[in-house]
Amino acid sequence: MRDALLMVAWGAALGLPTAWAASRLVSSMLFGVQATDPPTVMGATAILALVGALAGFLPARRASGIDPMVALRHE
Repeated sequence: MRDALLMVAWGAALGLPTAWAASRLVSSMLFGVQATDPPTVMGATAILALVGALAGFLPARRASGIDPMVALRHE
């Protein structure tokens, strides 16, 4: 789970400045919303972080229910 959240954090840390820099390119395609509108950017970031956390949580939850000795003997 920690690895998944670390990847989400790195993605947000690299993606937010990149999106801010590219906002001038897409500003002509947005109607009624500024390209650097803070609630929109934070909302999109929160949704992507939630999806990333869920993508890490589901396999981690499933793996935590398996007995480690059974998993080791399987291979």
